[in-house]
Amino acid sequence: MKCAVIGAGIIGVATAREVQRQLPGAEVTIIDKEGGPAAHQTGHNSGVVHAGLYYQPGSLKATLCRRGVDLLTEYATSRGLPFEECGKLVVSLSEEEDERLRAIAEKAIANKVPDVELIGPEGIRAIEPNATGRLALHSPHTGIIDYAAVTRALLEDVRQAGGRTLFGAAVTNLINNDNGCAVELDGGREGQRPETFDLVIVCAGLHSDRLARMAGAPKYPVIVPFFGQYSQLAPEHRDILRGLVYPVPDPAYPFLGVHLTKRVDGEMLVGPNAFLSFGRENYRGWALSPRDSLGIAMEPGFWRFAAQNMRAAQRELGAVLSRRAFLAGAEAYVPSLHGAASTPITRGIRAQAMNADGSLVDDFVIHHVGRAVLLRNAPSPGATSSLAIAEHLVARTREMFEGQGR
Repeated sequence: MKCAVIGAGIIGVATAREVQRQLPGAEVTIIDKEGGPAAHQTGHNSGVVHAGLYYQPGSLKATLCRRGVDLLTEYATSRGLPFEECGKLVVSLSEEEDERLRAIAEKAIANKVPDVELIGPEGIRAIEPNATGRLALHSPHTGIIDYAAVTRALLEDVRQAGGRTLFGAAVTNLINNDNGCAVELDGGREGQRPETFDLVIVCAGLHSDRLARMAGAPKYPVIVPFFGQYSQLAPEHRDILRGLVYPVPDPAYPFLGVHLTKRVDGEMLVGPNAFLSFGRENYRGWALSPRDSLGIAMEPGFWRFAAQNMRAAQRELGAVLSRRAFLAGAEAYVPSLHGAASTPITRGIRAQAMNADGSLVDDFVIHHVGRAVLLRNAPSPGATSSLAIAEHLVARTREMFEGQGR
């Protein structure tokens, strides 16, 4: 069997490896338009290994995050990759947030997140002496990792097992037919004729909707990009926390909010905010991508979403325009950060799937069209869940081939 995996982020590379593991004899090719792996979401995130606190029990996010944590921890340990189980506090600052935090605790327990516990102000100070709050949910097994390093290790596994890689190869069309799925690349790569595969698995992140449409899938969900800006605290603040400190998510805006995150290299980050990006790959500033910006402007669902989230968007815009306002959000949880120096670093961009009515898709989404399996939505905790998502995608693949008598 010939299989192509489109996308060399952590999920795509993990999926290619899983095909080799679960379908012996498969000829696997990874295709990516960039010059190497982990060029987009995988290489532009905070590196948190999520424990599964927030997700609806029974959802793919909840199930695959919990499975993914175990697989990722085992893999990182076996390969000697940087990993630290530093722990996390989700901190409430008001009575209203207390109630929301208790609801998160109930989800965490339902998701069988180990050793989670609600603690008061004294418990907060015992775990994080520089943090403050009314109530906190402690997740001692939340960790941090270098996802780009994990992806490179997975890619090495794929290559050692005989897998092929085509980097610098943008997919321009996917053609489902009776013989398989043909992949057409730019510049006439691999000859002038598209190469046909028995199976194509698309893990294209920021461009997943466009490749899905090529394969004949429905338009929705579409991808709307949101950027998240991080700042790196000055060296004297590297040890201000032992682990991670998060706010209670605002239900009026579907992101986790500005938090403090330790990285495996010892640096301490503040971020991210969340605001509309005018380019799917605009990591450094306000430059417009005409194609991406026009796509957003022409999407009725986006305007419905914007109308419903105007107040939260105004707050986020203030943090985008002012680093002082940006850091003030973190000071509420760690007061000794007042006046701290920080340096902006390359932002991340979240590939967020949106429905036609403007609602954001909350769970992972997988579509199957002809010989193509399409991962349509895999935001956070996508990286944490990557090895489990790979298992799930390959299981869907095996069902498809068994149903076709292959």
